[in-house]
Amino acid sequence: MRSLVAEFPSRDISFNEYDVMFNLSRQPDRRIRLRELNQHVLLTQPSVSRLVDRLVSRGYVDKVTDPLDGRGAIVELTDAGYALFRRVAVDHMGTITDRIGDSLSTAELVQLTALCDRLRLGGSAAGVDCD
Repeated sequence: MRSLVAEFPSRDISFNEYDVMFNLSRQPDRRIRLRELNQHVLLTQPSVSRLVDRLVSRGYVDKVTDPLDGRGAIVELTDAGYALFRRVAVDHMGTITDRIGDSLSTAELVQLTALCDRLRLGGSAAGVDCD
């Protein structure tokens, strides 16, 4: 992870900002409650809030009060933020591909993806065969 962060290919956004934008890009309508976003990233809640506020000030995300619960906030990736994310994602994937190269077969990559999903979901993902 340290080397991926060190080699992160963008001067426009940081690795952690990219992580937040990545998670937003995977949500329906590219939006999620701030509390739920906190569960997807490896940052403390105050750090995520400050990071989101920085992204808001630069026009990459919007933050609005949750209409169903005025105590909460909804964070949404803007079109400008999504365009930046996609551009950086292509370069970032190139960095990852350079690191992994041909180390894993297609079947191993499928298995690795399933295992990572299983870990991310707390071990509840079905269909992972580790044999």
